[in-house]
Amino acid sequence: MQTEQLIIKSRALRRDILHTVYSAGAGHIGGDLSVCDILNILYNRHMNISPQNWDDPRRDHFVLSKGHCVEALYCVLADVGFFGKEELETVSRFGSKFIGHPSNKVPGIEIASGSLGHGLSAGVGMALALRFKELPARVYVVMGDGELAEGSVWEAAMSAGHYRLGNLIAFVDRNGLQISGPTEEVMSQEPLRARWESFGWKVLEADGNSIEALDAAITQAKAYKIGPVVILADTVKGCGVSFMENRVEWHHRVTTPEEYEAAMRELAEDLINE
Repeated sequence: MQTEQLIIKSRALRRDILHTVYSAGAGHIGGDLSVCDILNILYNRHMNISPQNWDDPRRDHFVLSKGHCVEALYCVLADVGFFGKEELETVSRFGSKFIGHPSNKVPGIEIASGSLGHGLSAGVGMALALRFKELPARVYVVMGDGELAEGSVWEAAMSAGHYRLGNLIAFVDRNGLQISGPTEEVMSQEPLRARWESFGWKVLEADGNSIEALDAAITQAKAYKIGPVVILADTVKGCGVSFMENRVEWHHRVTTPEEYEAAMRELAEDLINE
């Protein structure tokens, strides 16, 4: 998919996310919108994961550690064909497999996640297993910046650096906000680059809401084979909807009918004609 198509795709995915959260009556919409571009470019350009190769041991692996933003992942998985888009209407409904955090009962999801701080540990284990089996696949892990306050993240980071896991690429969705306020006020993380480097990681920084910047960073990360890479993706919480952007109250909130219509109008231009 070409860059311009990916940019338009992100706009369409944001509309899908808004509709899914609104229909479900629940969801972490701010983080869904901040991570949308990362998921879009991974699934539509960089990761070797598809419904067609799901049973292939040589395919890549993906962990959404910030599992509370599962609505964005559901929308991307539906868009690339793991299941029909009509199933998004069942998100958070009684008896649905499409619950509020990733479940491996959903096609395209291989590990339950959302207990913050655990995703990178799982990714390290997967990367080690791929090395032992001499398989060429990579593991991709997406974390939120708020979860970096969990000690298990840094235990996993230490292990990945020690074993020089060149098949592991992690992202930090650095939108600067978590449920209780700005991350730097809740638990300071800076100097974040130096912290990752101290554990033996190559650190890249990118505009996490720019398809072009993400593409360049991921391409560079894939070319680095001698150790793990983390991409610090500077994003905007609620990206794409003006009245949600950089507003902590949109960490977990559902739009009113009027807000829903206003948000959808903002995202109504330049959609891909399916």
